[in-house]
Amino acid sequence: MAPNAETIVTTYSRSNNFSKPPRLSMEGLQRTVSDISYELSKEVMDVNKLPPISEVEDAKCECCGMCEECTPQYIQRVKDKFSGKVICGLCAEAVKEELTKNGGKGEEALNAHMNVCVKFNRLGRTHPILYQAEAMREILKKRAKSISPKERVAVKKGGIMRSSSCIPAITKDMTDRT
Repeated sequence: MAPNAETIVTTYSRSNNFSKPPRLSMEGLQRTVSDISYELSKEVMDVNKLPPISEVEDAKCECCGMCEECTPQYIQRVKDKFSGKVICGLCAEAVKEELTKNGGKGEEALNAHMNVCVKFNRLGRTHPILYQAEAMREILKKRAKSISPKERVAVKKGGIMRSSSCIPAITKDMTDRT
């Protein structure tokens, strides 16, 4: 069994006689001054020499509608990059992903993302269950298009397919119990 902590501490303190460090007097301590504050105190700052501070503006994303505080210079850079539209950082990343999907066509990627955002804002925020149902419908449409023509012939339109009935298995299970 391992020794407890008290045993270790008492044996350590008995075997090693370290002296406590002497107390420092406060007389020898000096106040430290950073280089920047020293330089600033030497110079008298002239207000006219400072560059003007640009005001921030609220910029609303034209895709999702989120507002961000941005400088006018940043807003102009975003407009230059995205065909004159103000886009938030999240939507900008989505547009970049869309660019990689469609082969680098910027205008098409921007329009595709804006269409998704408009659809979501119209239906997804107000009726999330309907939006989910619409998404499932789109998934099923894509799946139906991917089925080969030979497989389509075997599928009857308008009906639910069933491979076999479960009734015989249930009745067999019921007869085995009795």
